[in-house]
Amino acid sequence: MAEEAIFREEAYAKVNLFLDVIRKREDGYHDIGTLFQTIDLHDTLEARVRRDGVLALECDRPATERPEQDLVYRAAAALRDRALRAGVPGADALGADLRLTKRLPSGAGLGGGSADAAAALRLLNRAWGLGFGSAELEETGAALGADVPFLVRGGTALASGIGDRLERGVPAPADCALLVATPLASVPTAKAYAGVAPAGAGRWNDFSALWRKGGLSAAMTGHLLYNAFEKGVCAQYPEIAEMRAELAETGPLGTLLSGSGASLFALYSDEEAARRALEGLRCERRFGAVARFLPETPLDGSGIV
Repeated sequence: MAEEAIFREEAYAKVNLFLDVIRKREDGYHDIGTLFQTIDLHDTLEARVRRDGVLALECDRPATERPEQDLVYRAAAALRDRALRAGVPGADALGADLRLTKRLPSGAGLGGGSADAAAALRLLNRAWGLGFGSAELEETGAALGADVPFLVRGGTALASGIGDRLERGVPAPADCALLVATPLASVPTAKAYAGVAPAGAGRWNDFSALWRKGGLSAAMTGHLLYNAFEKGVCAQYPEIAEMRAELAETGPLGTLLSGSGASLFALYSDEEAARRALEGLRCERRFGAVARFLPETPLDGSGIV
């Protein structure tokens, strides 16, 4: 492949259609039960291959940290390290000029940073011609963040542990539209966890069994769309509670916090209803969009520009 070629990959956001905190572990982390689902909102990552071992990253938003601390850079370095351990010829000279175009809000429960890291793994696996499969990329991503292994392929997956034990092959959600909105608030993950008590596995077991049988329609019928963080987050952040209440008044199929916040999403039977709701949304927000559910992302990417 010509080194001057530019490779591109979309970094798709996720929502949690269910999320419960099951127990606190001895290592300080929490075991959760969640249903991950990717949606068609995304950042874009581009790369030009280098053969001098240099990794360079630029972003269209002002950096809040050194490039070496960014998840995209760390993903690139981790993938190169894996290639070195695997004995790939010339792995020590693998490099890239990376450019990230951000559209997703940061710290919003949509997995933006993790999605960018997963996109970097897919993109450079292809651009460098490494040929690693999804298992290798997911294992590499696990060291970067709990959501990264899922976001390597995306689609629909039940997840347990810290979110890294994935069950695929479960029913995808019914075709419907989402309104995704992020108020001006930002919710630190540690603060969100401080406001929720571990509930054990009962609700998670009920939900996952119901989802395996019938997907979204079964879960909605059983009133089991749920986010354990929602009550505490809404109590601490009135702007999130206000937006949730406003969304509930638009007649959605359901409304839920995504991740530990601050983003909310509402489900509608069609895109027009979602767009009307977005246009009428009065609450101040730093992000708002209409989206659709996505199937798994193929590892062969979207090609060369």
